Amino acid sequence: MTAGQTAERVLSVPTAEDMHDLGRALAALLRPGDLVVLTGDLGAGKTTLAQGVGDGLGVRGPVTSPTFVISRVHPSLVGGPSMVHVDAYRLGSAGEVDDLDLDASLEESVTLVEWGEGLVEQLAADRLEVHLERPSTAGAGEGRRVVLRGLGPRWDGVQLP
Repeated sequence: MTAGQTAERVLSVPTAEDMHDLGRALAALLRPGDLVVLTGDLGAGKTTLAQGVGDGLGVRGPVTSPTFVISRVHPSLVGGPSMVHVDAYRLGSAGEVDDLDLDASLEESVTLVEWGEGLVEQLAADRLEVHLERPSTAGAGEGRRVVLRGLGPRWDGVQLP
């Protein structure tokens, strides 16, 4: 892979516990300055994945969906980076994202944005995009399809879980 190409991995995640474990595995790859953009329908597992990332980073919790406060900072309890957890569901434009001043803490934190697709890409050219998809058929169970896509030189050579 040449510099700046996309690293991609597609996973089947059978249970909520497995989604949490995927978050913990991703946390092992994350470092200060990383932007993670979570995309998926309601109930796809974005917050469950965020909880796993928070556990893996060793941040103060509980990690819950920050829908009404929009952004929540979870400081590290183990000397690692803080996690800034954002829910952009109620935001209507990139301008509203700018008003949050996420770029002020971006370099020293891991910034994880639910519903951020189309709104936060300007924050960092290097980012990890995580697309979560629920089964399309009724009664298909709780399994999810997860597409991990590392964009930019930061993700060159990184082995996605």
